[in-house]
Amino acid sequence: MARGGFGDMQQMMRQAQRMQQEIKRVQAELEEREVDSSAGGGMVKAVVTCGKKIKAIEINPAAVDPGDIEMLQDMIVAAINEALARAEEISQQEMAKVTGGLGGIL
Repeated sequence: MARGGFGDMQQMMRQAQRMQQEIKRVQAELEEREVDSSAGGGMVKAVVTCGKKIKAIEINPAAVDPGDIEMLQDMIVAAINEALARAEEISQQEMAKVTGGLGGIL
C-alpha cells in the first residue's frame, strides 16, 4: 500500500510540473496579447498588453481642445484603465483554464 501511495505522489508531481509548464506558456502569450479600449466615443484609444504594458495611445485630433485639456486627460485615463481592466479579465480567464481555478496556489 505504501508503494501505491508513492506512485500516486509521483503522478501528482508530474501533473503539477505539466501545469506549471502550461502556466509559463500562457503567461508568455499573455505578455504579448494586446487589448484595446476607447473613451469619449472613440476619440481616445488605448492599446495595452495583458502583461500590463501600454503599447499605443491614439488621439483623434478633434479631441484636442486647448481650452479643455482636462477632458482629454480624463479620456486618456479612462481608455487606459478600461483596457487594463479588460487585460486583467482576459488574463484571469486564461489562467483559470490552465489551473482549473486553483489560482495562487501554484
